[in-house]
Amino acid sequence: MKLSKISMCLVVLLASLAYTAWGSTISGTVKDPSGTPFKGAFVRARNLKTDVIVSALSDKQGQYRIQSLPDGEYEVFIRAVGYKVEPRKNVSLAGNQTSAMDFSLERGMVRWSDLSNYEGAKLLPEGKGKEVLVGRCFACHGFQSRVAPRRQEEAYWRRDVGIMLDRFGYFLRWPADDPKAQEVVGYLSNVFGPDSELPRSPAELAQYREIKYPASFSDDAMKITYVDFKLKGTSRFPGTGRPDAEGNVWIWQYNGNQVAMLDPKTATMREWQVPYTGQAAIHSVVAAPDGHAWWSDQAQNKIGKLDPKTGKMTAYDAPPRSPGGPATERGSKHTLAVDLDGNVWSTGGPLAKFDPKTEKFTNYAEVPSAYGVTVDKENTVWFSNMGDGYIGKVDAKTGKITKYTPPSANAGPRRMKVDSKGMVWFGEYRAGQIARFDPKTETFKEYPLPGPSPTPYGLDVDQRGHVWYSSMDMDIIGQLNPDNGEVVEYPFPYPENGIRDFFIDKEGRMWWGTQPNDRVGYFIPVEGHGTVPPARSRREEPLDTPRRAE
Repeated sequence: MKLSKISMCLVVLLASLAYTAWGSTISGTVKDPSGTPFKGAFVRARNLKTDVIVSALSDKQGQYRIQSLPDGEYEVFIRAVGYKVEPRKNVSLAGNQTSAMDFSLERGMVRWSDLSNYEGAKLLPEGKGKEVLVGRCFACHGFQSRVAPRRQEEAYWRRDVGIMLDRFGYFLRWPADDPKAQEVVGYLSNVFGPDSELPRSPAELAQYREIKYPASFSDDAMKITYVDFKLKGTSRFPGTGRPDAEGNVWIWQYNGNQVAMLDPKTATMREWQVPYTGQAAIHSVVAAPDGHAWWSDQAQNKIGKLDPKTGKMTAYDAPPRSPGGPATERGSKHTLAVDLDGNVWSTGGPLAKFDPKTEKFTNYAEVPSAYGVTVDKENTVWFSNMGDGYIGKVDAKTGKITKYTPPSANAGPRRMKVDSKGMVWFGEYRAGQIARFDPKTETFKEYPLPGPSPTPYGLDVDQRGHVWYSSMDMDIIGQLNPDNGEVVEYPFPYPENGIRDFFIDKEGRMWWGTQPNDRVGYFIPVEGHGTVPPARSRREEPLDTPRRAE
């Protein structure tokens, strides 16, 4: 029996929306303490066996719906800032059943750990050391998960800052007795010490409601589902979830010198230790068409190759920044991309290409520093330079480098992707915009983003051409419709999301890693919402992976 086009579309759409093909449903209502329907509560179902969490939001009627839950035992709980409710434990689901579950919220406490980086920077008291904490330390992580939950003596803060200096000294470049480090210790001791006068809740401060962003989310922002997975250990600090052609998701783990591979179907994960035990700062991992996975070691100026079948690791030392330069100017390896010929491109300092056949690096001195990198269908390599504010390309045939400067000064181009039409999209981190570059006309178009500190970091383009981004400072997920410039801002189920990049898989799911929360996952717009990607044929590889056969 042949299916109609409408039926075929429906089948593909349902497959793209499901955590599994079919499953049980939990639905109900959430009400506030007065009995009024509550909008914007995350209702979260955690599978007790796999620790997979599926999250949905309550709409303006207080209604929520969590679909496609596999058979098993669950804990169902709520996250709503400033409220609390007892979780429902040992919820058994089987046989595609529907379970009704209503919640009545009680007043709770807004905690410092609930704030975004933007809100924290505004509300934390002024003092010597704050500028360094916010301006330097926040570049890697905020204060919510590692600082705000504790009140401790100066000796313990000194210990914690010392750990940061040891693990991330390549980035901070501070000696242990550096005045900046001591300023941070002093500030943390004053603000988060046992005798601190800082209110236990930021809501006690008069300016809390003035700076809270957003004051409320739109109705459309409730139409999204998140699915996330726990890592094998603790404090892995996962940078991204990057799907490969087989449906596995690769994860670089910044803290721990490891790369990992998640099988979303079974919620199981494998980890591999990179061959170095000091400051490694694994900063990228990408699966190549030949089955190997390539990773970068930012601190040691290395890239490496993993054979997942055998577990064999091979590391390659990159040359210094300039020919004949000293080892102390060794450079760094940041984000990786594999081109159509199998070459491995790395950003950092400088932009570089590694040929696996000859095991030789080529440094591009014309680009002393680069951040984002991607490859288009013509095998052109695109890169961004955040510091000097330009983007550029490397011609696949000639190797010629061409640079382009966006209209906005000091834009801070960061992550970048090429869409199906060949348009180059990138986040302007400092300008608070999404930008599009048309390679044919060599023209830019910039799209301003809402909010006081948009800071677009993670970025990718869905099947409809809508651009999704994460805001580092404001803890929101944004969706830009380029046709009209409209942006929908969505809440994220964790504070301090720390999302570094997005990668879309062949099912249309957008993958991410939340570093401070040690989870990786994906989000999908809810069925029936206008942002649901249209049905399409399945791809043989992720959207960002070159297609040429090895």
